[in-house]
Amino acid sequence: MSPPARRREDAIELKINGVSRSFDGDPERPLAWYLRGILWLTGTKFGYGIGLWGACTVYQNREAARSCSTRVKSEVNAEITIIEGLNAGDLHTVQKAWTAHKVPQCGGCQPSQIMQAAALLKSKPHPTDHDIDEIMRGNICRCGTYQRIQAAIKTAAGEGA
Repeated sequence: MSPPARRREDAIELKINGVSRSFDGDPERPLAWYLRGILWLTGTKFGYGIGLWGACTVYQNREAARSCSTRVKSEVNAEITIIEGLNAGDLHTVQKAWTAHKVPQCGGCQPSQIMQAAALLKSKPHPTDHDIDEIMRGNICRCGTYQRIQAAIKTAAGEGA
């Protein structure tokens, strides 16, 4: 039997969906690469790798952040929540509203759209159309389902998300 793997002293400690993780790779690696390529948590999309269309949106200490332009080294002791851990055990109110309004088409942007919408409802439980447009502006939907996205957010707000 081989001895247990040892952590490097310079390993980066962080929590992902409530689970403590230790990363001892290249600290310059984007968080999205670590999530997808090492942990195989593929709900977070990489997009273009510079945060332009928001596909890589996750929560960093309960705030929406772009994981493709965030380096792992900046996540020391951070709490990261990704789409797979948005609402343990059940669908989040936003996810239910997404389904009810048939928002997804290709699905490429949906995890980040949902994460951004849930963050909005956490900070503004009853957002106006202007609030929704402002916060969701950085999340691009190539299929153009913006009207359904806005309707789903309004529905989720009505359910007390």
